[in-house]
Amino acid sequence: MATNQLELFLVLVVTAIALKPRRCLCLAQQESLLVGMTLLPNATLNGAMCLDGSPPAYHLHKGFGAGANNWLLQVEGGGWCNTVRSCRDRATTRRGSTRYMSRFKVFSGILIDDPLMNPDFYNWNRVKLRYCDGGSFAGDSEFQTLNKTIYLRGQKIWTAIIDDLLNKGLNHAAKVLLSGCSAGGLAVFHHCDQLAQLLPEAKSVKCLSDAGFFVDLTDISGSNTIRPFFGSLVSLQGISKFLNKKCVASYGDPLTCFFPQYAIRYISSPFFIVNPAYDMYQFTHCFVPPSSDPSCQWSKCKLNQDECSATQIEVLQGLRNQTLKALEPFNLSTGGRFINSCLAHCQSELPDSWFAPDSPRLGNKTIAEAVGDWYFERKIVSETDCPYPCDSTCRNLPSKNQDQGSNNSINIPGSFSTVYFLITVLLVIIV
Repeated sequence: MATNQLELFLVLVVTAIALKPRRCLCLAQQESLLVGMTLLPNATLNGAMCLDGSPPAYHLHKGFGAGANNWLLQVEGGGWCNTVRSCRDRATTRRGSTRYMSRFKVFSGILIDDPLMNPDFYNWNRVKLRYCDGGSFAGDSEFQTLNKTIYLRGQKIWTAIIDDLLNKGLNHAAKVLLSGCSAGGLAVFHHCDQLAQLLPEAKSVKCLSDAGFFVDLTDISGSNTIRPFFGSLVSLQGISKFLNKKCVASYGDPLTCFFPQYAIRYISSPFFIVNPAYDMYQFTHCFVPPSSDPSCQWSKCKLNQDECSATQIEVLQGLRNQTLKALEPFNLSTGGRFINSCLAHCQSELPDSWFAPDSPRLGNKTIAEAVGDWYFERKIVSETDCPYPCDSTCRNLPSKNQDQGSNNSINIPGSFSTVYFLITVLLVIIV
C-alpha cells in the first residue's frame, strides 16, 4: 500500500473510533452499533468455560416497540481447533478466551438496530454469542498439556448462555431466530431443535445458517480433506454424544452427522440456508487445500480471482456442483435457501451484503429481504444462482466481467478497494 493510502487508512480508522462512543463509522456512510459484553463468571462453577478456563460471554442489545418480545440469537464463528496443539495455541487468543476479547462488539447487518439497514429484525432483542471453545459449541471434554488444562466445553457454554437469556426474557419470546456464521452457522444445525424444545410457548422458532453448510467434499486431487479434519475435531472435543441420535442411528457414524448435509434431514424446526455455491473458506481450505496443490498453481487464483484462468474457473464449478448435490435432501416445505454465486463467506453480518442498494441479489431480492420473506411467510424462498461469474451483483467478479456487468454492479479501484477492505476488517476486529 502506498504511503498516502496508508495515511488515509489510519486517519479514517482513528476518526471512526473517536467519532462516537457507541457507534463506529462504517463503509458507504453506514453506522454500526457497539454493544457491551455480558460475562458469566458463575457459569464456570458448572463447567462452562472457554479453552483457557475464562468465563463465557455474550452481547445483548435489547429490543423495543413491536419487537420487544422477539429474539434474534447470532452465534459467532471463527474456525475450529482439532488437535491438542491447535487448541492450546487458540487458548491464548480471543478465539479461545474472553480475557483477550474486546468488551464491545460491532452489531451490523442482521444485528443492526436501524430499519433502513435491517428492516425485519432491527427492533428485536439481538444477541451475539461469543465463540471460545473451538468446536462450534458442540463438545464437552478437556485435556492436560504443558501443566495446563484446556477445556473443550462448547455444549456447556451454549447451555449457560441460553439459561441466562431465558432469565432475561427469552423464556417469554414470541418469535425467535437462531442464526450464525461459519463455525457459528454450523453450530446452528446442531442446536436448532434444542432451542425450539426449550421454548414450547413461542409462536415460532426458526433457524438460519450463513456459510455454515460445510460439505463432505472431494477436493481437486480426488481426496477428502474436511472429513478427517472434522473427524479429529469430533473425537478431541467429545462431540459424538451430543449429535442427533436419529441421524447417528441411521448412518451408524457420528462423524457423518456432524456434516450439515446429513444432519439437516433430521432437523424438524424451520430452517433457512444462506451459502455461496463457491464459499471462499471451502474453496481455499477444502476444495483446493494446499495438499491438493503442491506446485502452488492455484495460489494466485485463491488470492485474487482476476488471476484465475478459464480452466481454473471451469474446475471451480465442481465446488458448486457438490454443494448443490449436498443440498438436495433439504426440505423446502418449511425451509428456504439463498445460494448465490459470489466468492464470499458470511454475508448476513456485513451491511454491504445484508441489505444495501448494491448488495448481492437473487430474484431481485437481497439476503435480508429473502430471509424476511421466509421467516414471516410472505413467500416461499428457494433461490439458486447461475454459475460463476454470471452474477453482476456480486462484488468480487473478475474485472473484465465487472466491466461488462449490469448497471447494478460497481467498480472499486484496486488501491481504494484495499483500504476499503482493511477498514472493514480492522473495525470488526478491534471492537
